[in-house]
Amino acid sequence: MHFPYNLRALLLSTVLAGALGATSAQAADNDLYDWQPCPDSLAVEGGAQPTKKWDLTISPYTHHWSNNPEHKQVILVALDSHVSGGRFCGLALFTNSFGQGSAYAYVGKQWDGILGNPKLFTKVSAGLLYGYRGAYKEKIPFNNYGIAPAIIPSLGYAFTPKDSAQVFLLGNAGVLFAYARSF
Repeated sequence: MHFPYNLRALLLSTVLAGALGATSAQAADNDLYDWQPCPDSLAVEGGAQPTKKWDLTISPYTHHWSNNPEHKQVILVALDSHVSGGRFCGLALFTNSFGQGSAYAYVGKQWDGILGNPKLFTKVSAGLLYGYRGAYKEKIPFNNYGIAPAIIPSLGYAFTPKDSAQVFLLGNAGVLFAYARSF
C-alpha cells in the first residue's frame, strides 16, 4: 500500500510519539501536568523539578559547512516537554537541506550554568530522524527505510527566564541557529 508523503509523516510521528510514551494519566504520579509525553522512566527520582514545562523552538537559519547548490533553506519548529532531572523529550518538524519535509523525535538532557554562567546551558538529544529520501538518502548515516538515529548537541544562552538562543551542531553538515520560548 502506498501512502501520500504527508500521511506517512503523520503516521510516523504518531508511532514515534507512542514509542516515547505519550500517555495521559501519568501526571498524577509526578504532579507536572495532565498530559505528559515523556515516559516516567525519564524522570529522575529526587531530581530537580523543571522550572519550565514546555519549550517551543523555531529556527529560520542553518549554516552549512559546504556550499552545495542543492541546499535549500532549513525551517524548523520543535516542541519539548520537560521532566525532572533536566530531562526532556520532543518532536521537531522541519524542511531538511534538500527541501524535504522531515521529523526528529527525541529524548535528551539539559545542563544549566555552564562555565559558571547561570545563563549559559548545553543540551544533547538522541532520537530518530525521518525525511531524507530518494537521491538524498545517503546524506545521513545509517538511513534505513528513511529513518536514521541522530545525536544533536547544542549550546544556548538564556536572555530571560523564558527566552533563549541556541546553536545546534548538525554533525559534519553544519549548525542550526534557533530561538526558544519556554512556558
